[in-house]
This record gives sequence, structure tokens and C-alpha cells, in this order.
Amino acid sequence: MPGGALQRLPKGNVTTVLAVGSGKGGVGKSSITALLAGELARRGSSVGLLDADITGPSLPKLLGLHGPLSDHGEGIEPARTEGGMKVVSSQFLVEESTTPVIWRGPLVTRLIMQFFGGVNWGTLDYLLLDMPPGTSDVPLTVFQTVPLDGMVFVTTPQELSGLIVKKAMNMARELRIPLLGLVENMGTARCPHCGETFRLYGPSRGPALAQEFDTPFLGELPVDPNLSELADQGRIDTYRSPELTGVTDQLLRSLEEARSRTLTVLRPAAEAPTARAPPSGPPRP
Repeated sequence: MPGGALQRLPKGNVTTVLAVGSGKGGVGKSSITALLAGELARRGSSVGLLDADITGPSLPKLLGLHGPLSDHGEGIEPARTEGGMKVVSSQFLVEESTTPVIWRGPLVTRLIMQFFGGVNWGTLDYLLLDMPPGTSDVPLTVFQTVPLDGMVFVTTPQELSGLIVKKAMNMARELRIPLLGLVENMGTARCPHCGETFRLYGPSRGPALAQEFDTPFLGELPVDPNLSELADQGRIDTYRSPELTGVTDQLLRSLEEARSRTLTVLRPAAEAPTARAPPSGPPRP
């Protein structure tokens, strides 16, 4: 923020703020952000989505949403999916879906901060941020200003993808963002003829990568033509699969464990058990 140090933005009425990132594009980060949001909403949670990938927004297409956004004096009103999820994206600020957002870093980070603090999110159980690729000033500003409860990382089985996501995970760890887990995407597919599952890019590297960073491996999501079709139709949040259910279960478990660790660290001294004073006088036989 020009002229002074960056300030942490208040959470408002949002209970949990999660970021989803990968360090690179093309691994399905935006799809998984939308899928997790849809699964959380199906379980009865109130969910918002902040498209922090300002120059390469994907969420409006995946969710079938269009702009413009409106402001009725109490903040920017987010768009809403049919299922009630609230969404903001830079895509809503341009007339055509193919119009590029050609902005320098300071403008991009300013818009992300406005999306977080200047949108009428109302009361949310979860706000998910679809992070931009890279480890430059934009994700750095997000990490320093947005009160994140944790971050989920997305990779694919290729060695190159793992190399790049490690950079993003190292960045988050250095900035003390809780690592909630790793999802490996597009590693498997099912034969349409025999139904057998096979690996597209060799063995899975996700579990070993997660272990290297001492973070949970949340699971794998396969290549699924049904998912691609729903994404093209703008209905990706209606997708369901056992794999997605498992990944979401693991994420919620990891989030709960992270909160428990935080509460243990922040526990007031008055609540900590105190040792009893030794009895006065000589010991009894």
C-alpha cells in the first residue's frame, strides 16, 4: 500500500478464509476452487468465491456468471450462482469475456483488497480465494493483507508441476500461512470401454510431496469428461464424485486440526494446568 506498511484486513462476518493456489497455471486450480466451494455449499455452508486471478479470471465461465457488479451504497454486491454462492471477479468489470485486463501489479493488488474488504459478503462460513499463479507481488500482498486461515495447493503428477508448486508452498510457509494440504489433479482417467482406471502421467508424486512439507495429502481428482462438460456449461459447482467428497472431507479435517494447534499455542496462561504446591511440613510415613 503506497505510503505505509500493509495492514491486515478485517475478516468481517466471514468465519473461514481459504486460498487455493498452485504456483503455475494449467493444473486445474480454478476448477478445484469452484468444486470445493460447491461441495461445501451442498453441505449447508454459506460460501463466497473471490477470483484473485485478476488477469486470468476463470470462475465466471466455470459458474455461468456475468457482470456487471452493482453497488447500492453498502459495498459492491457480488454475483450469485443458482445455488446461492457469492462471487466477485475482474471478469465482471469488462464487457467481453475475451477483453484482457492489462494492469500493473499495484492496480491488481488494490482490486483484490477492494474485493475482499469492499464487497458486501454478508455472513459467510467460507470464503475461497482462487489465487493467481506465481510468487510475485500479487500473492505476496494477499498473504500479507488477507486474514487467511490456510491454503490448499494443487498439482499434477508431472515433475515440473511439482517443482513449481514447491515454490508456492515454500512462499506460504515462509509467510506463516498454514498449509492445509495438497490435491493431485488429472493423474488418472477411466477407460470408456472397459472401465479400468489408468495413470496418464506415470506414478503419483502427490503423497511424497505432501510428506516433504509435512502437510496432508488430500487426495486425487481424476480426469472426468462429465466435469469438463459441466465446466463448459457454467455448472461446475453441480459436479459430484466420491473423489471430490473425499478431498473435501480431508480438507475439513485438516482445517480442524490446524485450528486446534492454533488454539493450543494461543491458550491463555490462566487456562493452562498449574502444578500443585508441595505440602508443608515433614512427609508422612
